[in-house]
Amino acid sequence: MAGQQHVSDEYGKYLDGYADVLGDASATGRRLTREELDSRRALGEKAAEAGLGLRALVAAHMAEARANWPTGNGVSVDSVLAAAAQAMDAFVEGYERAQRHAVRQEEAARREFIDDLLYGRSDLGRLAQRAERYGLRLSYEHAVAVARGTTAYDEGDPALREVERALISRFGDRSILLTTKDGRLVCIAPGDQDEVLAYFAKQAFAATGGGQVAIGRPQPGAVGVVHSYEEALNALDLAERLELDEPVLRAADLLVYPVLTRDRQAMADLVHSALGPLRQARGGAQPLLDTLTAYFDSGCVSAEAARRLSLSVRAFTYRLERIHKLTGADPSDPVHRYTLQTAVIGARLLDWPAKSF
Repeated sequence: MAGQQHVSDEYGKYLDGYADVLGDASATGRRLTREELDSRRALGEKAAEAGLGLRALVAAHMAEARANWPTGNGVSVDSVLAAAAQAMDAFVEGYERAQRHAVRQEEAARREFIDDLLYGRSDLGRLAQRAERYGLRLSYEHAVAVARGTTAYDEGDPALREVERALISRFGDRSILLTTKDGRLVCIAPGDQDEVLAYFAKQAFAATGGGQVAIGRPQPGAVGVVHSYEEALNALDLAERLELDEPVLRAADLLVYPVLTRDRQAMADLVHSALGPLRQARGGAQPLLDTLTAYFDSGCVSAEAARRLSLSVRAFTYRLERIHKLTGADPSDPVHRYTLQTAVIGARLLDWPAKSF
């Protein structure tokens, strides 16, 4: 009996006026007035904000209707049920409206946190507190993986849901944060759980229809998340400029490129000095630059490089000789090769010869 009284006390205030509405409306068979419907909606909102379950609230309404079933002349079962249905519909509408509002607020708070985290904004202490709400402990190391596809993705995209289901099914809750940023899929995971990011890369590749994934290095603290995220973005940018088609890129494997471009002027001077003479060739520098790119990408195997360019080996060898004559550097000579290969990388990073400097 005490338990029933507790339930009555807990839900009673959300049934305020319900019995009177049933009695008055069912006596004449009229529809509920706007004021009556608004009052039901308001009570539904308050019940949702209080965290009460909808199933229990519906059961409480049914119990209240049974306990206060209207009687009298002209009152029929159909009229009572019609009034109850209108009242419950308005109550549920208010309940769902409050829930949607709460979801929007939660989504806005989550998006604000993700923006602050990935851009390094907000007070670090407060950021760490907010991070715990999403399962991240910023005192530990974290690594960030970023996936891009042919289209932009947002929080409601099926691709994100597909990857999320796969990760949860495989790893459960391992302090993983999956989200989107600037149209890309983003996964933040503990730095000592590389298998999580490797699996994310596999699933993201499939969900994006063959998109490319970059993984930043594990870094400590909130600032480390920003650095790892930026490393992943830079790796994707390098892949685009250097035409790297590997499905998964690791920032740790690409560290040489930021080193090469750290002194842009020095790199520009190298490209101009080592490759500038190629501009004198018939057709300009680009065909011979493509020749060097294919040569180095194929491990300096002329037959393979010729195949990639759809040339005969003889024609390809002639191009190498032409490069040697124009630049004074022999691509097949190990001493010259390093300078030429570094210059070719620099040309691709600086978009030479399309852009002059």
